[in-house]
Amino acid sequence: MGDVVSSHLDESRREMITARTRDVMKEFSDVYEQQYAVALFNSVRFEIEGAGGTQSQLLHRKDPLAGRSIFSGSLFQYLEENRKWRNRFVSVPNSYTINLYESKMAHERGLHPKVTINSAGYKALTSMEEYMQLVNSSLPGIKAKVGSNPFIKCATQFPLILWHPYARHHYFCVMTEKEQKKWHAVLQDCVRHSNNGLPEDCTVQTPAFTDSVRLHRQAKGHHGTWDMMCGAPPQILANLAMETLHPELRSVIGPRLKGKMQQRQRNWMLISDAVYRQVLSQTRGQYEALVEACEAHRVQLDGRLRTDMDQIITSKEHVSSKIRALVLPKAEQLLRTSVQPYISSILEALMEPTSRGFSEVREVFFRELVEISKNSLNGGGKDKLGDHMERLSMLAFHPVKMQSSYEKVEQLNLEGLQQRFDVSSQSVFISRAQILMREQMDNSVYTFEQLLQQSLEAQGEDNMCKAIQRCQDRVLKKYDYDSSTVRKKFFREALLQIIIPYMLQHLSPSCSPELPRFKELIFEDFSQFLLVENMYEEVVLQSVSKDIMMAVKEAAVQRRHNLYRDSIILTNSDPNLHLLEDAPSVDWATKFGGDEPEGSVGSGDEGRWGRRRQVVSMIQLDGVPLQYESCLEVPGVELIPEEEAEESECQEEDEGEEDEYPGSPGGPKSPDSVNEIRDLINPVVEMVLPVPEENQSDMTNGTEPTTGTEPTTGTITMEDGVREEVTHVTTVTEDVPRKSVRSKTSTQTIVQQLVGSRKQEAGTEHQEEAAIKNAIEEIDIAVQEDDSERIAEASAAESAHESSPPPPAVSHSGPRDDSDYLSPTAEGPDEGEPQPITNGLNGEDKIIDPVEVEVVLA
Repeated sequence: MGDVVSSHLDESRREMITARTRDVMKEFSDVYEQQYAVALFNSVRFEIEGAGGTQSQLLHRKDPLAGRSIFSGSLFQYLEENRKWRNRFVSVPNSYTINLYESKMAHERGLHPKVTINSAGYKALTSMEEYMQLVNSSLPGIKAKVGSNPFIKCATQFPLILWHPYARHHYFCVMTEKEQKKWHAVLQDCVRHSNNGLPEDCTVQTPAFTDSVRLHRQAKGHHGTWDMMCGAPPQILANLAMETLHPELRSVIGPRLKGKMQQRQRNWMLISDAVYRQVLSQTRGQYEALVEACEAHRVQLDGRLRTDMDQIITSKEHVSSKIRALVLPKAEQLLRTSVQPYISSILEALMEPTSRGFSEVREVFFRELVEISKNSLNGGGKDKLGDHMERLSMLAFHPVKMQSSYEKVEQLNLEGLQQRFDVSSQSVFISRAQILMREQMDNSVYTFEQLLQQSLEAQGEDNMCKAIQRCQDRVLKKYDYDSSTVRKKFFREALLQIIIPYMLQHLSPSCSPELPRFKELIFEDFSQFLLVENMYEEVVLQSVSKDIMMAVKEAAVQRRHNLYRDSIILTNSDPNLHLLEDAPSVDWATKFGGDEPEGSVGSGDEGRWGRRRQVVSMIQLDGVPLQYESCLEVPGVELIPEEEAEESECQEEDEGEEDEYPGSPGGPKSPDSVNEIRDLINPVVEMVLPVPEENQSDMTNGTEPTTGTEPTTGTITMEDGVREEVTHVTTVTEDVPRKSVRSKTSTQTIVQQLVGSRKQEAGTEHQEEAAIKNAIEEIDIAVQEDDSERIAEASAAESAHESSPPPPAVSHSGPRDDSDYLSPTAEGPDEGEPQPITNGLNGEDKIIDPVEVEVVLA
């Protein structure tokens, strides 16, 4: 493995990669220093002029995941080093990094993980076919045959693959489809959170960085959205460098790779990962130095801005008016002919799936509140209410419960517009919408918690159900309003992201050559804060903003997709509510459960995430031993105690799976039930033995271990001839109903039933009575014959039983089959079913039912 990388990435080639990355960072640094001053000007101006926009009705929680972990459990990982699958314990902390440990014990002891994965830029896949489609396109000139075998053979039918265009791929698998769905939702949430690596609260660094990346790509001829704008700034810069470096290296190294197609693909992925790690290490160091240098001058720039803000704004308006006179006629012409006809169709393609996703968020939140209300009505108690509220508090960060909402948005499709407006992928808009959905869910949950806490403090806990209902109604109204506001803003931003690059690309040939002459109109003292390129883009944006605002407004006026009109403003509708925004989150487990759960909030040990309260229930519970922590078994999802309804559904699905694959060879296909594994280790032999009448009352159900002095000690020969030692005897007494003389219905009862059922039929009484008498005579004859046969069989069984000593209960020393342990009456007409045994022949026969005995073999 190392030889392949070192042979193709020698010292000279690594120096070339370093030089190319340095050039990219130098070009980016020049743009970033300019954009940093512009972003600082916009931030200070926004601060001075005051905030605008609509006030949110829901409260916002500052740090919702404090003291939490997301998920943990076991799965298989494919090791590239020895090409084998190994069991790994996976922990996902609140940073959404994926940490892989040798075992759960290593995680609990606080050891460093063997592998830490930052999933920014990755795709979570669940099929080998989808993965191979991406891999086959990685090397030019190599076309895989249809149905060709992949270079990795998955250990189970349920793979989980993390694919990255540049970095190393990671391969996992689980035992069941339910585990796969759960892990896939968790991995997708890790990717979603890691991709959103630019903090929105950084009002200077984040805008400066995004504008610099956009301008750098536009200078290279890349307009439109970019689906590798993922992760933290160093990762994005590494992707920016690899955008040109990766194809170049592939064209040089690809033809020199030797071996079969699968081997060449594997080797190229190793080389690509080595290059990406080298580039990422370089961009991380240089970006940190760049930010540090810009921050060092921030205080000086801030002072100049606050002193000359009025003059700077006046100068900007003057230059913008000159640029507007040049650009606006051309922009309006392009807008009428090539943009306006498509705005409504683009908006509809965005609104339909996004609105369905937000509606599903509301429905999921409502269902959780209904469950809490049911618990209150049914007298579930404070402990149960505390558990429900704890689950509700982390609902927004539960990837499995939020999956249905995320899937609605994933149906967004812009294929018909990609070529015209240079939209590389709709994943940018899908990810943004999902992040907004999660924020709205968490805001709703946090607002409900604060309102309920306030209500309980004011009115007590007597009318809990009414308090929950009132808080629910208030929060849902606020959610509807905020959801409409957030969606309208998202639609406007998405339309601008699609249309503005298209207009800049078509206006650039005629407008860009004219822009340098406007620099002369800017005072030299203000030239650091006023850039002609930025003002030119603002003019283009203003030209199209009016049409976008009108399109969104018309959709709201028509009440399409539950959008509110802009005239509906709920400002200060609940002025006292926002006083609770700085209040700490309610610890419901402590409030209603009495004791604070172990390792809840405040556990500072970073290596013991498993003791923190976890958003998604673990696959393997704490306190339940992991009996088979090997490469063949992984804990099943039935141990996940999320909700009682989910457990019952899992049981029904398990029964369906067992029926679908009966008697499959190779042992248990899933560790969902440990009983199958136990049965293989300790086989159970079931026998039916008669019990004498005097011992029947003493017979009870139970399992007892055998001892050397008990008659149950011994061995038994199985059907395959293997002698097994008996360790336990489980006695199960069952009352099996049998038809006997006493159990038969008397003739008088039959007469009453038959006569009673026919009395209502008039005109046929005499004929029916005759038919009834004939039936009675036939029944009496049949009863007498049956009784005589049973008495004869019982006498023969009694004489045979008394003439021979009773055999040991379980001991077996010869190569006989299990028929020696059956009652002699089992060899009667119905050989598959043991017959009852009688203890007397003097008219006082007592039917003794057989006893089922389970013999557990070591």
